[in-house]
Amino acid sequence: MKPEAVIFDIGNVLIEWQPERFYDREIGEARRRAMFEAVDLHEMNNRVDRGEHFTRTIYAVAEATPEWRDEIRMWHDRWIELATPVIARSVRLMQALQGKGVPVFSLTNFGIESYDYAATHYPFLREFDRDFISGHMGVIKPDARIYEMVEAGCGVPPERLIFTDDRAENIAAAAARGWRTHLFEGPEGWAARLVAEGLLSEEEAA
Repeated sequence: MKPEAVIFDIGNVLIEWQPERFYDREIGEARRRAMFEAVDLHEMNNRVDRGEHFTRTIYAVAEATPEWRDEIRMWHDRWIELATPVIARSVRLMQALQGKGVPVFSLTNFGIESYDYAATHYPFLREFDRDFISGHMGVIKPDARIYEMVEAGCGVPPERLIFTDDRAENIAAAAARGWRTHLFEGPEGWAARLVAEGLLSEEEAA
């Protein structure tokens, strides 16, 4: 049976998310490595993704780390430059599915305020049939609770969901609950999977 609904991760599936690339360009790779060793910026971002306030959380870390204060504030002040560019074919696949009446949901580790900000730049973020945004849910992937919440919220049996994400641990957690899964390594492979599942024709997935 074909899946009843398709679930997209956002970072590195619909929009590139490469903070290290941004900092390499802005301050050089050596300084970026030193900063990331001194400050757990990804855990700072996880706190935002769990629902802590975008501005207050990042600015507090910056103030607590004066030697990297200006650089850490860039994570907030120039955030959209960390989350770019759009992966255009993935967006086309999302819209092609919806054009055929297939429900498309998001399941993303994303902060409340940062998601609202991103949506002002990327309007397609307001086009999902259902949003499952970790900041609002208070839990991040790959915690099993977030997948349970999606199942309860969408009412689709696990085996009738198909989910793509760029992180193997997130895919493994979904697969453990019986979801169909696809490890995203580029839009070409995802397009081929959607064709194989009978959701799109090759022309629709182009």
